[in-house]
Amino acid sequence: MAVNLVDPEHDIHVQKISHKSTKLEKRAPLVATAISLLLAIIKLTVGIMSGSVALLASAVDSIMDMFVSVFNFLAIRLADRSPDDKFPFGYGKVEALAATFEGLIVMGSGFFIIYESVQKFIHKETISHIPLSVGVMLVSITIVGGLVAFLAYVARKTNNMVIKADLLHYKTDLFSNGAVLLSLAIIYLTDWHWVDILFGAGIGIYIIKEAYELVSEGVRVLLDVSLPKEEVDEIIHIVNTNPDVKGFHFLKTRYAGKFKFVEMHIVLTPDIILLQAHRIADALEEKIKQIDLNSKWHVMIHLDPYDDSEMHDV
Repeated sequence: MAVNLVDPEHDIHVQKISHKSTKLEKRAPLVATAISLLLAIIKLTVGIMSGSVALLASAVDSIMDMFVSVFNFLAIRLADRSPDDKFPFGYGKVEALAATFEGLIVMGSGFFIIYESVQKFIHKETISHIPLSVGVMLVSITIVGGLVAFLAYVARKTNNMVIKADLLHYKTDLFSNGAVLLSLAIIYLTDWHWVDILFGAGIGIYIIKEAYELVSEGVRVLLDVSLPKEEVDEIIHIVNTNPDVKGFHFLKTRYAGKFKFVEMHIVLTPDIILLQAHRIADALEEKIKQIDLNSKWHVMIHLDPYDDSEMHDV
């Protein structure tokens, strides 16, 4: 029987990938924090000068972005800690907590934007310094566009849920900044100041919608949602294609941050020796880990001499 041993060079390669991913994960929130602070100062200053509720709404969103990015940086550092006696399964769910918290913050900013739009409609306020505001939004769109591209790269490399949340957040910012720019252009050309109120409320509604999806994903992870279907299907394929495995049952999967957990029972021939059974389980575990090299896998395989799935409720 062939024994699937771990290649030391491959193991070193995987460690290098993990180290690089960790550095990217920690760097991304710091970059996002610095950019958010810069944009918040610029937008808030010009927003107060012009009186544009859409621009002020965008400034508030940038301020929220800054605090959330700081929180995300702390969450990533904590989530990267190794399991210990108090938390034997690791700190991976900190990422889901951070994403849920971020979503709630963003949702609150969306309701605040809608409130400001209603207040401006009631008091029939107008805006000024439109050319300056347009210039600010053009600069903002350029900077946020670069940040979105950077976060998208980090998200692809690390598959980190917090980074994905930040990416979604700043994609929303990119859309809202474009909407603000469009509203300012329309007001400048037509003098329809009500457009600013309409676009401000629209941005608020869109932000609430995106935040709800972010909170929903965070809660799903906290409730131990299974791995993506394509990964589960690949696990099933790995088990089914092993000639020594006669069957399997009680397959369970979940994930928390960069940690992925797999549990299953496999059926082997009753008279197999323990050493052979152990090698089979090791071979399956190593193949499953190859599905995603950026994640830390915890694979637990129970060995059965027959299918006992109808005898137990697991």
